[in-house]
Amino acid sequence: MKRLIVFVGLVLAFFSTIGQTELPGNYTAYLVRQDNNTVVFTMQVAKENNETVFYIINADERIRISPVAITNDSVNFSMPVFESSFKAKRNADGSLRGIWNKGTAGDFQNWTFYALPNQGYRFKKNQGSARYNISGKWDVTITRANGTPRKALAEFEQNGDNLTGSFITPSGDYRFLEGIVTGDSLKLSTFDGAHAYTFYAKIAGAERITGGVYLSGYNGKETWTAVKDKNVKEPKQDQPTKLKPGQTKLNFTFNDLDGKPVSINDERFKNKVVIVQLMGSWCPNCLDETKFLSEFYDKYRSRGVEMVSLAYEYSTDIERSKKSLSKFQKLFNVQYPMLITGVTSTDEQKTEKTLPQLTPIRSFPTSIFLDRKGNVREIHGVFYGPGTKQYFEEYKKIFTGIVEGLLKEN
Repeated sequence: MKRLIVFVGLVLAFFSTIGQTELPGNYTAYLVRQDNNTVVFTMQVAKENNETVFYIINADERIRISPVAITNDSVNFSMPVFESSFKAKRNADGSLRGIWNKGTAGDFQNWTFYALPNQGYRFKKNQGSARYNISGKWDVTITRANGTPRKALAEFEQNGDNLTGSFITPSGDYRFLEGIVTGDSLKLSTFDGAHAYTFYAKIAGAERITGGVYLSGYNGKETWTAVKDKNVKEPKQDQPTKLKPGQTKLNFTFNDLDGKPVSINDERFKNKVVIVQLMGSWCPNCLDETKFLSEFYDKYRSRGVEMVSLAYEYSTDIERSKKSLSKFQKLFNVQYPMLITGVTSTDEQKTEKTLPQLTPIRSFPTSIFLDRKGNVREIHGVFYGPGTKQYFEEYKKIFTGIVEGLLKEN
């Protein structure tokens, strides 16, 4: 009888634990790639207004996730932007296991996801304390799977064993990376709902990084090396987007998120300095730029500045595009029109179909500056976001300077 009572007590305790709505205070989470490598990130759990919310942490970035649906042994949540959601089962020890569902230009992907509670670290220091401090700028060479090289700039900040930083490429940046230096190795990762990146490498002394591996997305894999260089400059695009010879203006009409046509020739854009943003709701750099542009618009619209976004989405499904873009609009309270081009970001004819006045669109986001007469004056096919710190601050100064200059013109 005593054994039966103990057994029943244990069963009741187990189901009582599963039924609780309280979660541990933090998790180390893992996304499993097709090759069984993992992308690691950390989550904090908080109570706000009696509701459970998650925060995904990448260095200085805190991504707030709400609502978190907790019912019996299920924990489900969606990222605030992107086509990105989680469905997980909660185990008796508080761990989570399930899937991450991610929208792509092809089929939706289902990644294995699991999260372990109260580990207190992103990566294990399995080689002990750091042998080197790699803070500073690095001249990076990334080698594609086909063997061709591409240039990047990396800037790292190391405090003890903790490492943060970002990589700058000709089209943008890899946002907020966080990890460690352990022994003579570095480990970095980021997850923001779209980017799922991991970097590994050996530190061959204070001036060289070798044997680097860069894992991107479900199955992308490239190698990289780096040489420390405090004077390294941001890499430039080989063939940046420009106006075609003989062209001076853009000419487009697309529907906004309410299905209403908006043209660059509409009255609201006449005699205004206009910034045309080429973007996609799948694009993390576009996320950072949209936040910046929305705040900039709030400050400058009364001075004669207008903006409009042209979205190149994963599919030609208008309802799917509208749903995803509406997340951007809501998160940043975007007050300027966001237009759905109906052309995908991967369409090789996207420029000809949407903005035939331009040479091929090379990157997202791209910003196009128009003067009060509607003439294209500048095209920026690169954006450096807040994860790049000083480069972001410099970009904002350049952007503001262009707009201020155009506003002074008659």
